[in-house]
Amino acid sequence: MSASLTEAELDGGLVVVVKRGHARDAVAAEAAGLRWLAEPGVVPVPVVRGGDAHWLVLDRVTAGSPGPAAAEDLGRGLAALHAAGAPAFGAAPPSAPAEAWIGLAPMSTTTGTAWRAWYAEQRVLPYLRRAVDDGVLDHTEAAVVERACAHLPDSAEPPARLHGDLWNGNVLWGTDGRAWLIDPAAHGGHRETDLAMLGLFGCPHLDRLLRAYDEAAPLAEGWAERIGAHQLFPLLVHTVLFGRSYAGQAIAAARTVR
Repeated sequence: MSASLTEAELDGGLVVVVKRGHARDAVAAEAAGLRWLAEPGVVPVPVVRGGDAHWLVLDRVTAGSPGPAAAEDLGRGLAALHAAGAPAFGAAPPSAPAEAWIGLAPMSTTTGTAWRAWYAEQRVLPYLRRAVDDGVLDHTEAAVVERACAHLPDSAEPPARLHGDLWNGNVLWGTDGRAWLIDPAAHGGHRETDLAMLGLFGCPHLDRLLRAYDEAAPLAEGWAERIGAHQLFPLLVHTVLFGRSYAGQAIAAARTVR
């Protein structure tokens, strides 16, 4: 989430991060997401100290260097977090505002019971339509994505509790030797989507993280072949937000779906 950041010291010496959101209730959505991710007690997330419709106050996490042990711990933690579940695909965290965001882009909170249809209708096609309307993708390229939506893999897995915007920039490697999750777009979804996002822009020790995850909660056969399908969502969001520089990646991901 794009926001202005500053640090402050509270009475007693606790140093916190104060964030101003890019839109009304954007920080409230982040706060609800952080609390929901913290609820199972399996992944480190900053403590929410307070906030309102515009401001959010969080504990500061001091950044360190990524390490293999922290990555493995995060893999096991994500497996447990996903297993904590969600009421439905698309379900927002309890007490979240009606508006949801992924970065600067609006994100639907419409729910569904079948992952394939919900993912196409609420996570892929809205951003495809906006990219076409904005002239970022042409109709030939849009047809490639539409064909991918028609051939998305089916899944019988229940809704997982997702971070929702789990690229490496939202993993903060702390000086305490742990990997912390920040800036969520938390919702109910398919657990493979979080893992596919981690692979998009490079994540340190990703092989160790995925191995630890798979040992804790084995992934369904053929997971690697479905990565492109799960990356369609974040790649189209990036195409909408940042333009043609991501369009090629989005179309390439769509072509892997057969």
